[in-house]
Amino acid sequence: MTTTDTVNATGVTARAAPGVTAPPRHTVAPRSSLKARGEQITLATIIVLPLTALAAAVPLLWNRWISWQDVLLAATMYMITGHGVTIGFHRYFTHRGFKTSRPVRVALAIAGNMAIEGPVIRWVADHRRHHAFSDKDGDPHSPWRYGTGTWAVARGLWHAHIGWLFDVEQTDQRRYAPDLLDDADMVRVSRMFAVCAAVSLAAPALIGGLWRGSFEGALQAFFWASLVRVALLHHVTWSTNSICHVVGKHPYKSRDRSGNVWPLAFLSMGESWHNLHHAEPTLARHGVKPWQLDTSAYLIKLLETLRIVHDVRWPDPERIRAKEVQPTS
Repeated sequence: MTTTDTVNATGVTARAAPGVTAPPRHTVAPRSSLKARGEQITLATIIVLPLTALAAAVPLLWNRWISWQDVLLAATMYMITGHGVTIGFHRYFTHRGFKTSRPVRVALAIAGNMAIEGPVIRWVADHRRHHAFSDKDGDPHSPWRYGTGTWAVARGLWHAHIGWLFDVEQTDQRRYAPDLLDDADMVRVSRMFAVCAAVSLAAPALIGGLWRGSFEGALQAFFWASLVRVALLHHVTWSTNSICHVVGKHPYKSRDRSGNVWPLAFLSMGESWHNLHHAEPTLARHGVKPWQLDTSAYLIKLLETLRIVHDVRWPDPERIRAKEVQPTS
């Protein structure tokens, strides 16, 4: 039997074990405008209500169960761990959007581990598999898994958002992340996932307790800067898998249903400019228009200016124009 090659979006060829073949790629039937509108309303409710409730809780509990120290700690940890995923796990390890040194590679992997979304090698393997079969059979978290009807899409959204994490089937890491499995540093960092997760949860409590000089301060910091921060980051990341593959604008040609969802741009650190990302996966910047907020790209640019990263794959205007969907007359 021959070996099947799957070329992922990083430019790395992932080799399947002998006898393993790529799943068939089916197309997805177009939706009616009425169904699309219903899905948009449902998704808007899912996005807005939890965030509104969280935003309302802050002023109601201000100076009773939340302080500016808690907010600052939560924002700092969100920025560190979130960009560990978006810059480290995603744009660097998965798609090779830039090059950097060994110490920075390790730091990015540790920061990503601290987001508690899984070890770096598993995360990368899952995401490369997603790109290999985006919105088709073989995609680990496509919202179109069950079809296009209302109930099917609802089931698919649950699967894409969180249900896929409980699948018995695991992505073959040797097939999709052989480069990381052959990297001793990445293997060690992946094995340190539990330690990174513990530090991510414990550090805010320790800092908050010392800062405010009380056990209550430590408890508040743990609640807001550990538990709430991790939960918010998880749901924003998962929303890229679910919401950004059901609704949004599609200004660029891609072979799937990835869309740009601007309300998520700030919290997702630029990841919700998802349509161009699937059209040009290896780019270090996803929001290419001046008004498209992409803090991950801004930080990569800063690191490039400081010569911490190099050979950054910035968008080529001519290539981007060629990817644009032309309006039909």
